[in-house]
Amino acid sequence: MGFLDFIFGAKKRRVEEFLENGAVILDVRSQREWDAGHIENSIHIPIDELNDRVEEVKKLSKPIIACCASGVRSAKAAKFLNLHNIEATNGGGWVNLRNKL
Repeated sequence: MGFLDFIFGAKKRRVEEFLENGAVILDVRSQREWDAGHIENSIHIPIDELNDRVEEVKKLSKPIIACCASGVRSAKAAKFLNLHNIEATNGGGWVNLRNKL
């Protein structure tokens, strides 16, 4: 097992663990990106609205898998949610995440 396999394998296992625990997928891309395609049954809150809508996420009372186009915005979103006592992980790009479901 190479280093990259170790890193990406751990991320995959974490996402699988979250899914087993009833996680909600949170797409933090822009409205335009969302309209072009998204994961069915995911929730859409653009990253620039997340601060104002964090209570909405808390009310879900579920772990969160954040996704975006490449994984950069979703990493920021997951970190932000964790700082607000919401169990969250970075699911990376939405297309790759969708293919894992």
